[in-house]
Amino acid sequence: MKHYKFGYVAIIGRPNVGKSTILNRLIGQKIAITTNKAQTTRRRINGIYTDEGMQVVFVDTPGIHKPIDKLGECLVDEAKSAIGDVDLILFVVDGSTSAGRGDKWIVENLLKDYKGEMLIVVNKFDLLKDMNKREENLLSYKMLFEKNYSCIKISAKTGRNVDTLLSNIKRKLPVGEKIYDDEQITDETMRNIAREIIREKILLYTHDEVPHSVAVIIENYEEKENLDKITAKIIVEQETQKGILIGKNASMLKKIGTEARKELEYTADRKVFLDLQVKVIKDWRKKSKDLEKMY
Repeated sequence: MKHYKFGYVAIIGRPNVGKSTILNRLIGQKIAITTNKAQTTRRRINGIYTDEGMQVVFVDTPGIHKPIDKLGECLVDEAKSAIGDVDLILFVVDGSTSAGRGDKWIVENLLKDYKGEMLIVVNKFDLLKDMNKREENLLSYKMLFEKNYSCIKISAKTGRNVDTLLSNIKRKLPVGEKIYDDEQITDETMRNIAREIIREKILLYTHDEVPHSVAVIIENYEEKENLDKITAKIIVEQETQKGILIGKNASMLKKIGTEARKELEYTADRKVFLDLQVKVIKDWRKKSKDLEKMY
């Protein structure tokens, strides 16, 4: 008789290695925002995968790098707290390049003393056509560890070898009973989902000087019978950033609002009224006061 498997799996890695794309691919639906900019993911996001043999709660963590401000420290703390409570870690790396300082920093500061199960997930390996270079890059990641961890080469973008990754995860999870319904794919609240969707649209449509210094606060989320009414405040650090976000004749803010509202209506399966406001709080990323509710 085969035993059912259940467990928590943390997805760890430096920025822009594809962690959120992997999560969305594993779940089969978008639940984590994805852009090509660092700090896209700032909070842990749980995605739930269920099949006939196992249920996995995947914990998507912020991209980790050596912190340079209070926000960076919070993101590292988010990742650290995720590691302590999981049954398995997926250490995601970019297979198109060799191990760099960011990967080494994560291993030395977060994973060096980890005693549990781990898989090295080599994403984007298909971007390299040179087979020798592929193997050199793979070896550079293995050499970061004293223990010989298994490496799974995948492409989150195309889905290649994701089934192999799932089967390896299943082998390493403990026996247990599922705790979520089969249809549930996340335990995030709509309030949190709204904040992340709005921030994703800002990251996608604004210039590079805005994304790292932007935060979204949901000030009000009111669920009525056929309509969700959302009031959100977008926080930036400088007046020039506020100007970029609003745009000429409020064109940028309207675009962000329209695209966010469309996705929220699709996600919530109901009409949404979205009111966006922009506020400047100078150097908010360097201040500890109220930082937790802002990132």
